[in-house]
Amino acid sequence: MVIFVYDRSFEGLLTSLFYCYSHKRFPDSLLGVGEQLPLLCDEVVEIVTDDQQAGRVWRGLEKKLSGYALWAVAACWMSGLPQVEMLLLRYMKRIFDSHSSVELDFADPDVLEVVRIAKKVAKERERVVQFVRFQHGADDIYYACINPIYNVLPFAVNYFTNRFAFQRWIIYDTIRQFGYYYDGKSVTEVNCTTYCNGEESVGVLGEGERGEDEELFRRLWQTYFSSIAIKERLNPKLHRQHMPVRFWKYLTEKQLK
Repeated sequence: MVIFVYDRSFEGLLTSLFYCYSHKRFPDSLLGVGEQLPLLCDEVVEIVTDDQQAGRVWRGLEKKLSGYALWAVAACWMSGLPQVEMLLLRYMKRIFDSHSSVELDFADPDVLEVVRIAKKVAKERERVVQFVRFQHGADDIYYACINPIYNVLPFAVNYFTNRFAFQRWIIYDTIRQFGYYYDGKSVTEVNCTTYCNGEESVGVLGEGERGEDEELFRRLWQTYFSSIAIKERLNPKLHRQHMPVRFWKYLTEKQLK
């Protein structure tokens, strides 16, 4: 069994594929630096991430894949699912080994799995766009917290910069402990716990932290949400299907008193 050990970065994964072709060897498994090796291990190869090699691999993929297929590769990586690294390594090797396009060859289980995962990530990104609820802070910054299954915030941030281009905001992923701050001109990645501190009230600004008009808008939104509901047509199962429960603690309309 041949094990590749790398730094768990996407560039490291691309460098690993470069090593496969330059040394004509393919790993049986990929592990991160410091992770425990399996008992039955014949050889360990340490991959040192090289941006130039990674760039060559990515440019090669750009020549062979459509824009959607390139996005699907990135989406699979951002999913963070177990064994997704080996899946992508096999998928990219298949792309380079084939003389024709294989991105629609769904008879290949790896191609099918990449598309399946990418669709799940795209759906989660859509949910983040739908269920973000900003709160106006006393410092005139709008805050929102999310807890998506997959790491989709990087895919959604452009939507928010276009949709809310004239206000300052922070969107924070409480699971991965990072977010983005938009100052009205540019986006910066941030890591903070000021408004997302792991308590039951995670993502909800306290009374002293809210802007003067925040409470008014919260009550207006909650009143609107309650008034449009038709009690005789309530369908809790369908409601949970379209609005997953894991998003509720951040939704203003679900914090009715």
